[in-house]
Amino acid sequence: MGDITGNNDEKVGVVLNENSQIRDVYDAVADPTRRKILQMLADVEELPLYEITVHFQMGRTAVSKHLAILKESGLVIARKAGRETRYRLNAAPLQEIQDWVSFYEVFWKQRMIKLNQLLEEKK
Repeated sequence: MGDITGNNDEKVGVVLNENSQIRDVYDAVADPTRRKILQMLADVEELPLYEITVHFQMGRTAVSKHLAILKESGLVIARKAGRETRYRLNAAPLQEIQDWVSFYEVFWKQRMIKLNQLLEEKK
């Protein structure tokens, strides 16, 4: 059965955004714990769950849930190494946030220039 766009692809119970990520990158970075995990992973090649967990006042299950959200957004890649899973940062999806912020940086700079011009005209 097709959706309103006429797409007849079967759905698997998960909605993918335009970048084929399961979860929106903005949702993933909205939580301070997940931002701290990303910062930790940015400083190293990869970390196992137990090394990430020691930095938080929560259990492995809670940290695993945060990592799952980061994986769903494409920000973290998991690799099995024997019995443990090691995690590493994939910063590419952060480009979406950078692009959005850059647009508003230009927007506000232009507004400030116009405001300064108006103030100069009033003198």
